[in-house]
Amino acid sequence: MRLVLTLLLVALLAPAIVVDQADARCKKGCKGKCCEKKCCDKKGEMETTEFIYDVTIPWPFRHRSGDEDGDGVPDDRDMCPGTPKGAIVDKQGCPMDTDGDGVYDGIDKCPGTPKGAMVDRTGCPLDTDGDGVYDGIDRCPQTPKGVIVDRYGCGLDSDDDGVPDGLDRCPDTPKGAKVDKHGCPLDSDGDGVPDGIDRCPNTPPGTTVDKYGCTIRETEFLDTGIFTTSDILFEIGKSDIKPDSYPLLDRIGGSLVQWPELRIEIGGYTDSSGSTELNQRLSEQRAAAVLDYLAKKFPEIERSQFTTKGYGENDPIATNDTKEGRAKNRRVQFKILNKGQLKRQK
Repeated sequence: MRLVLTLLLVALLAPAIVVDQADARCKKGCKGKCCEKKCCDKKGEMETTEFIYDVTIPWPFRHRSGDEDGDGVPDDRDMCPGTPKGAIVDKQGCPMDTDGDGVYDGIDKCPGTPKGAMVDRTGCPLDTDGDGVYDGIDRCPQTPKGVIVDRYGCGLDSDDDGVPDGLDRCPDTPKGAKVDKHGCPLDSDGDGVPDGIDRCPNTPPGTTVDKYGCTIRETEFLDTGIFTTSDILFEIGKSDIKPDSYPLLDRIGGSLVQWPELRIEIGGYTDSSGSTELNQRLSEQRAAAVLDYLAKKFPEIERSQFTTKGYGENDPIATNDTKEGRAKNRRVQFKILNKGQLKRQK
């Protein structure tokens, strides 16, 4: 009788002891989702059931639990039933995902995927634009094929010409140069100085220029603010320009149209032949004739940008006693009136 009472007491008290011990072990060593109370409760219930099963059913007659999802953890202990075939599980039967990409270990064909990378159903990172930086990490998706990118997947442009490295056929383009779609500098006038850097575009073919794309005379004009020439020829005693002077005027006009911000005075000078009054009037007419030619040949020139002035026979630069000296004194001068604007443009 005493033995029967003892067995009844054990049967009543043992489940509570087992539950408490299971709960303590669960909380002490809990990891991940097994730290939830419902998980610990389930673990306690499972161990209670196992205890009662062990003490009441003789070993030869005990029923062995199945493993429906085939993960190696019996169904009566499996906290994650329905685990996909091939997935590696922990001792509770729950799938593991070491790299956190959402594809379980064992199924994941690309373990060690970087954090944040988007993957396909096999756990391998996607790279839609093929730049070597995975989707999800790539800050510049849809990078054109062939572009060299940084670690964020954004195209590099070492020479800052607007054409990415890898597509740029002319790396090391000078800063400020205009380029074509291949990243190669444009040179509209063929003088060897790229557009965008060329301060004197439209240079005639074969002309020797400096590093700014200008002839020596043009550079002198831009640097000093004054350009004087005796090579603009007129009919004797008249303001009619000789055709031989047209090419020079065309080059001058081609330069002036590049600087619409400048205010320029066109000054006319004569030699001392004839009366002072005649020479004064003739110098004014010749200066006006130069502006008329430039305005007609270059429609983009604004007349308001220019003023004309006649200086007559004043301020000779050579003697009037010789033919050569008088030829030098018959001249046209272009003078920048707002040179400060030129400095700002540089």
